[in-house]
Amino acid sequence: CESHDQALVGDKTIMFRLCDAEMYVGMQKFGGNYVVDRGIALHKMIRLLTSTLAGEGYLNFMGNEFGHPEWIDFPREGNGWSYHYCRRQWSLVDNPNLRYCELNEFDKAMISLLKKGKILKLDAQNRWMHEDDKVLIYTKGDYVFIFNFHPEKSFDGYFVPVGEEGFYKTVLTTDDGKFGGYSRVDTTFKYKAEQTPANWCGFKCYLPSRAAIVLKKTN
Repeated sequence: CESHDQALVGDKTIMFRLCDAEMYVGMQKFGGNYVVDRGIALHKMIRLLTSTLAGEGYLNFMGNEFGHPEWIDFPREGNGWSYHYCRRQWSLVDNPNLRYCELNEFDKAMISLLKKGKILKLDAQNRWMHEDDKVLIYTKGDYVFIFNFHPEKSFDGYFVPVGEEGFYKTVLTTDDGKFGGYSRVDTTFKYKAEQTPANWCGFKCYLPSRAAIVLKKTN
């Protein structure tokens, strides 16, 4: 979701594109910065979507896992052989008062899920795509991936089509409070997927705005 060139001088990292100058003033926790809130939400969703549909591998450019704000510029004649931007500021993610640590915690949970579930080895099947709702749903093995990219609308009782009947439980959500979200997803609830009269198999689920949910079949 971020190329090598994006992180080099002359371009912007994906987090910097999403938040721009607000990253310099709005990354404090409990700051209530809408631009930063939006950027963090989309940054997590973009990474989750990219990594789970990555095919055979997922490559992260250093610093993207916690939303590093600035580019890299190696010493050269054009910058006076300066080392000023030849860096990644790991101190940002170590500061508990800044939101970089929330992005980093999400990245660790996401990578853990990819490894534990062997997600990259599973074939993806598109289950639902609705442009107006801005909702995307696909499955990989026993896992269900739900993305609501709508900036304002949360959907109550949204039908989620799946491949098999049974119970499904949330194993990861970008909206988790420890990841900088709003904790709008009940991670303890089990959803029962059943056949409908219209011959669809699925369950109804609350989809918060600008958030993604990963569920796994439990039986």
